[in-house]
Amino acid sequence: MLTVSTVNVNGLRAAAKKGYREWLAATKADVVCLQEVRATADQLPAEVREPEGWRTVLHAPAAAKGRAGVMILARRKALETRIGFDAEEFADAGRYVEITLPTTVIGSLYLPSGDVGTPRQDEKERFMEAFQPYLADLRKRAESEGREALVCGDWNIAHRKEDLKNWRGNQGAAGFLPEERAWLDSIYDELGYTDIGRATQPEGEGPYSWWSYRGRAFDNDSGWRIDLHVATPGLAAAARSAVVERAPSHEERWSDHAPVTVRYDFPKQ
Repeated sequence: MLTVSTVNVNGLRAAAKKGYREWLAATKADVVCLQEVRATADQLPAEVREPEGWRTVLHAPAAAKGRAGVMILARRKALETRIGFDAEEFADAGRYVEITLPTTVIGSLYLPSGDVGTPRQDEKERFMEAFQPYLADLRKRAESEGREALVCGDWNIAHRKEDLKNWRGNQGAAGFLPEERAWLDSIYDELGYTDIGRATQPEGEGPYSWWSYRGRAFDNDSGWRIDLHVATPGLAAAARSAVVERAPSHEERWSDHAPVTVRYDFPKQ
């Protein structure tokens, strides 16, 4: 089995002090994708930057410090690594990193969150426009090499009303706009990728992976399902389980997101 986890750590230095390191030590994952690292390599303690038993690749440029940064940890050395994607504007944005393993290309994505009516939403839309053709090229490249592709991360879009608790109150909010949801439609319907979480649980609400720290969102399970595994067909067909590793209590959380872990009946080598 190939097991992959993804989680937005909401600041890796802070998460490491609150339970992330213990979670990493206990995980059975072969690959872990992190987002919103919010620290450059020299700011991370060695045991967090390069934990024992893991090979790491970090894309957290100074330009993205405090707001982005992505990382992949793998139990074996990657054949290749890629920092960023084919978009000059986002070269130093700390939004995407990728590794190539013998059977699979795996990316860690932190898509901008946006904010309606502000430059942040404009940035998100430009990112989406640039990233879609890259996803198309990624699938073609992986297929040509006899591999599957998987892009994990914080996609910052709830695709369907079942993917957020308060969908009625968020119809005009960033993350649930019609044009954002239509963009995800195109990733699935036109490019042929699969949302593994929804494929393994096609009916029902959630399970959510992000809850605001405000109010009692976590206690009331008033969340969003925005942390996704998005895979090419061969890998999608091999998905056997998808689990949101929700903390037992609000006090035991080490991020406002929870890890999403998928087991694939797919060779690691």
